[in-house]
Amino acid sequence: MDVLYRLGRATATEIMAAVPDARGNSTIRTQLRVLERKGHVKHEEVGLRYLYLPTVPRHSARKSALRHVVDTFFDGSSAKAVAALLGGEAARVTDEELQRIAELVENARSESR
Repeated sequence: MDVLYRLGRATATEIMAAVPDARGNSTIRTQLRVLERKGHVKHEEVGLRYLYLPTVPRHSARKSALRHVVDTFFDGSSAKAVAALLGGEAARVTDEELQRIAELVENARSESR
């Protein structure tokens, strides 16, 4: 999906070329079929080639994927997910990012009142 968001549209061969350590053309094509069946991707026929393009805006896909990760790995708890992000990796969080996180927390508190 990342490749499709970056390129806008691409053939399976172009996607494979852009994916580091791609397993093979058939793996990419299988993934594209699965994504198409789920409604995340569609294709257009151009001559003998299929051009694939995302059907879901990146921000929507991001929210859906993040919700899935939080539900799957953190028992649906946003607090546990944030704690994991700030835990061992806290050294990689900049002061600006911490300030932005604090602002987002404050905004969430204000909206829930």
